[in-house]
Amino acid sequence: MTPDQIEALFTRGDGTYLFARWGRPIAPIVFGVEEGTLEVVKGAIEAVVSVAGHQMSETDPELGANLMIFFFRDWNELLEVPDLDRLIPDLGPLVTRLKGADANQYRVFRFDDAGAIKASFVFLRMDENLAAVPAETLALNQVVQTVLLWSDTAFQSLSPLAVMPDSDAVILRPEIGRLIAAAYDPVMPAMAQDRSHALRLSARMQVN
Repeated sequence: MTPDQIEALFTRGDGTYLFARWGRPIAPIVFGVEEGTLEVVKGAIEAVVSVAGHQMSETDPELGANLMIFFFRDWNELLEVPDLDRLIPDLGPLVTRLKGADANQYRVFRFDDAGAIKASFVFLRMDENLAAVPAETLALNQVVQTVLLWSDTAFQSLSPLAVMPDSDAVILRPEIGRLIAAAYDPVMPAMAQDRSHALRLSARMQVN
């Protein structure tokens, strides 16, 4: 990937550059799925965390779970989740806005004092479009988009996933995997707002 391509993945719609990675082990919990799908989601998390060279944990000392993934049929269901309004400020207005936009997914990030990701909440309204996506593909796509703070316009024209031509298996695009690994290199910052960061990522991708 060229530095310009990398820069575009972290340049937001308002033109600002903003990058962040997780600053603590990821402690996931998944709501609203059966055991089989739960194993698929956790397998996707383990795979992406392994690519990043990051860590997972059973619990987060501050939050208990710091990556919460919700599967549901109607946005109003979120209003019935105990204490979710304490974790997501203005949950009611957010639900109203997502319903009005007919959205089927939404991600919320929380950051520590250093700007690194300390928590993420993934909301998936299983409409007919998401329901038609194989569980493995849906899970891997969501985890990839949660392991880093990508731009709000990233992956609009190109998926981070690819299909193996010989088996139809869905995999992480190799260049995206190398970018994630470079982003989690210990010499790289946990948060960056300067576009020169994209040049550093490009250089680390060549090393890795």
